[in-house]
Amino acid sequence: MIPLDYHMHTRFSEDGDDTLEAMCRRAIELGIPEIGFSEHWDVGPYEKNPRFFQPEPWYAELERLRDLFAGKLTIRAGIEIAEPHLYPQPAAEVLTRAPFDYVLGSVHFVGPHFMFDEAYFRTHTADEVYRAYFAEVETLLQTADIDILAHLDVPVRTAKPIFGYDPTRYEDQIRRILQMVIDRNLALDVNAGGLRKAAQNLMPDPLILKWYAGMGGERVTLGSDAHAASQVGLHLDTALDAVRAAGISHVTQFELRQAHLVSL
Repeated sequence: MIPLDYHMHTRFSEDGDDTLEAMCRRAIELGIPEIGFSEHWDVGPYEKNPRFFQPEPWYAELERLRDLFAGKLTIRAGIEIAEPHLYPQPAAEVLTRAPFDYVLGSVHFVGPHFMFDEAYFRTHTADEVYRAYFAEVETLLQTADIDILAHLDVPVRTAKPIFGYDPTRYEDQIRRILQMVIDRNLALDVNAGGLRKAAQNLMPDPLILKWYAGMGGERVTLGSDAHAASQVGLHLDTALDAVRAAGISHVTQFELRQAHLVSL
C-alpha cells in the first residue's frame, strides 16, 4: 500500500491540469489513504505567471473535500515555494493566508537558468549545471522556512539524457545538503516525477537515499509530482522500494507543520 502522496499540483497551480476533487477521487480509487496538495508559489523574475496561486479559494475547496471524503481520505494542505531563500518576504506572507500542514522548498531556477531547460543543459557542462544547482540548494537550506526539501537533484530529470549523472562526483556537496536536512529535522521528498520522463530517475537518486540513511536521516515523504489525476500515486511503489532498500523504515506525516513518523 502507498501510505501517502504529498507532492501534487492542481489547476490552482499554473501548470496543473485537474481539479482537487478529481485528484482526490483518483487517490481513493488507488487506495491511497492520505494525500497532500502542494501548489506552486512562484514569485521570481523569470516565472511565466508569478503569484498565480491563490490560497484562499483553494483552501475553501480543500475544506469542502475534507468534509465530502471524511473517513475515506486524509487531505493535507501543502505548498511548494520556489527559491524561498531569495524571496523571504513573499514566502512568509503566503504562509499567513491558509493553515498549511507542510512547506516544500525547491530550486527551479539557478540565476536565470531554468532547471528544465534543455537549451541550458546543451550549452553547459554537467559539472557547471550540477555544482551550481547543489550550491543553490545549500543556500536555500541555510535560511528558508520549510519542512520538506523537494526533489533533490531535479535537474537530472531533463539533463540526464543529455550528459548523464554520477552522484558520486558531487558527493561532497550532496552530503553537506543531507547533513543540513538532518540537522534541521527536515524531510526529503522522495519524488517519482522523473520516472515519467526519458531520464527515468527517482529524485533523489537511490544512492543518495542510502547516504542519507547511513548518516542517520530518517524523515522522508513520498511524492508523485502529479499534475493530473492520472498521475496520482504513479511510480510511488518504486519510490517506496527505494526507501526501504536504503534502510529507512518510516514515512513522515505532517499536520499543521508538525512531523509524525509512521512505520512502513
